[in-house]
Amino acid sequence: MFSKKMTKKSMNDCSAQINRLKEKLEKADAVIIGAGAGLSTSAGFTYSGERFNRYFSDFIAKYGFSDMYSGGFYPFETLNEHWAYWSRYIYINRYQNAPRPVYENLLKLVKDKDYFILTTNVDHCFQKAGFDKKRLFYTQGDYGLFQCSKPCCSKTFDNEVQIHQMMIEQKTMRIPDYLIPRCPHCGAPLSMNLRADSTFVEDKGWHAAASRYDDFLRRHKNLKVLFLELGTGYNTPGIIKYPFWQMTAAWPDAFYACINLEQAEIPLEIQNKSIGISKDAGEVIENLLIGANIL
Repeated sequence: MFSKKMTKKSMNDCSAQINRLKEKLEKADAVIIGAGAGLSTSAGFTYSGERFNRYFSDFIAKYGFSDMYSGGFYPFETLNEHWAYWSRYIYINRYQNAPRPVYENLLKLVKDKDYFILTTNVDHCFQKAGFDKKRLFYTQGDYGLFQCSKPCCSKTFDNEVQIHQMMIEQKTMRIPDYLIPRCPHCGAPLSMNLRADSTFVEDKGWHAAASRYDDFLRRHKNLKVLFLELGTGYNTPGIIKYPFWQMTAAWPDAFYACINLEQAEIPLEIQNKSIGISKDAGEVIENLLIGANIL
């Protein structure tokens, strides 16, 4: 549907574009937020550098991992070592708070609007910041959930207690045998509820959220809708980016805003009803709050 030709706003346009976005936000009947990894990165959830070195120095020394993400795909020889790594991974990215209040600022910005959030992030930052969970659709899973690795059923299991216990009891990069999580129905090892392959479990909560999102779209398609894309790149563009483009083109009063530090491209077909801002998402949110006299 869309040509390969894109426009990209220059850095010199940012101030004017942020002012225009502020105006569109104020006039919108509804805001549909599409959030990607760039939003959590802006909040301080970085997967490499100092933060990675602080928590995984032993794994870095043994395996030469360059970042958390690549280490998560390593085929450890034992589940004891696998869960020593993943319990740390989950603990710091799901059960610790983000270093910077980007999500809290976003809530301040949209809390009085009719909003819905579609996200590929799995770190639970929206709910920890106070967003209404009935206005959230986590499409790719949740670091806070286990599922059966087979899977034998379409259920997920909260993992907070087990993850904390793994953190406390792991030694020499291993957890004790009795802490290896197993499915209560079939006894198979549990795995993370993350969309990594065809075994991903879409549980009742996932389907309920998907239904609420579809209903929100149906009820708002003829209103003034702002599609606000924050930190979403091209790893999984079919979930947020491409649908946002398509709905912006098809809906008469829709407007699209893409905030991305490096990839704020706009298709030519919707250029007249879009904004692209090549800037850190958290910084743009803060500027919008200041402009609205909220900060």
